[in-house]
Amino acid sequence: MRTKIVATLGPASMDQQVMQQMVMLGVRVFRLNFSHSDAAYFKPVIQKIRQVEAETGICLTVMGDLCGPKIRIGEVKGSPLQISKGVQVMLGASDMAGQAGDNIFISLDVPELLEGLEVGMPVSLSDGMLQFRVSRVIEPDRLVLMEAINGGILTSNKGIAFPGKTLRVAAMTEKDRRDLHEGLDIGIDAVALSFVQSKEDIEDIKTEISKHGTWIPVVAKVERKNAVDKLDSILDVADAIMVARGDLGLECSPAELPIIQKKILRSCRHAQKPAIVATQMLLSMVKNPIPTRAESTDVANAMLDGTDCVMLSEETAVGSYPVEAVRFINEIAQYAEPYFLDRIGGPFKPKAEKNPPKFLAYSACLMAENADSAALVCHSTTGATARYISSRRPAQPIYAMTTDARIMRWMNFFWGLTPVESTTELKSHQKRAEKFVQEHSGFKPGENVIIASGQATPGMGTVMTNEIKVYYK
Repeated sequence: MRTKIVATLGPASMDQQVMQQMVMLGVRVFRLNFSHSDAAYFKPVIQKIRQVEAETGICLTVMGDLCGPKIRIGEVKGSPLQISKGVQVMLGASDMAGQAGDNIFISLDVPELLEGLEVGMPVSLSDGMLQFRVSRVIEPDRLVLMEAINGGILTSNKGIAFPGKTLRVAAMTEKDRRDLHEGLDIGIDAVALSFVQSKEDIEDIKTEISKHGTWIPVVAKVERKNAVDKLDSILDVADAIMVARGDLGLECSPAELPIIQKKILRSCRHAQKPAIVATQMLLSMVKNPIPTRAESTDVANAMLDGTDCVMLSEETAVGSYPVEAVRFINEIAQYAEPYFLDRIGGPFKPKAEKNPPKFLAYSACLMAENADSAALVCHSTTGATARYISSRRPAQPIYAMTTDARIMRWMNFFWGLTPVESTTELKSHQKRAEKFVQEHSGFKPGENVIIASGQATPGMGTVMTNEIKVYYK
């Protein structure tokens, strides 16, 4: 399958045999959720993943997902409480409880979240099940009165969201910094940053990674409305984007969310950055052996929108049917991907722009289509050529050759790409690619592949892809 599967590991999937079954069904990225555990816990898990990698011969990527700031309310007196529509409650800093009187009081340990709250602004609690609107500001930046828009149960320590409001809270906490460095020590290959609000959040974590003396790709989790508004600048610095529909669904109208998803996926493809669609893909399979019709349609639509990856969370972490959930994603892809390729009618043509690498990748895809090539093979130090080719969505499989193991594992996030470790015996990238084709059992004698590679020329500064070759085995 061309769409990559990201599977979250947890109690239901820690067995090495379960991991191997999931890999054979299309999992290429394993997610470790640092919200629930730390690096010491995940160290033996990564060792199991590496064993699966060695046994299957398939390159696998380990992604650490950082917790991010916990935006939660404190203890609610008398919890749980039944809230009726129209009821007035107070929201304020913890030390303002004495001013609540007979009103229900909801405390916040992070008073910065209250800054700038004005009359009419929405506030969401309990994963969006309770909706409020600020009706009066009692003390600016410290205490407000809210009216319930709907009824529901209010309990302590639940998540709170301020849709559309920029929060003066950094995406990286001290726990995240510690988890990042300890995660790098045990061998994570990529990191996902929660609650990204701007490109500065991405630059912050990249600086932290540089301090560790290495590089790994950073996945920006888009789960805030202001991150959607600043997507282009975030895309400039992030290495991948995750459409984190859980929290994003609290920030935006559920009616608007499908369109936001489509826009993000389109922007990612134009920027040659991979996109991951996450949250509640097959949620019913936590308890049931088959998904609902709506869920299978949702997964298929994500593929038809051109997503690079789909991610399973509870389904594989704590669900009763982790392997079956992955199998259903695989089966959906068998129908969705051919229809997607048929519908687009050939590789995507670039916009009218001055972008030689993109047009060269497009030309390689056109040649592969015209020559009925078995595959496209590209050799790149940074993976840039592979990214450009993937963004054109050719019908042929793409083999991305590189000598850098870190780039190989990043390539696992991209649609249609199979990372290949390149030999260093030959200096020429072209010769390395030809050697790979000759030795690969998947290519039959007489078949042709399109090879894209970079060869230095006298007037060239930085070596980049500048050759396309039709190579017959």
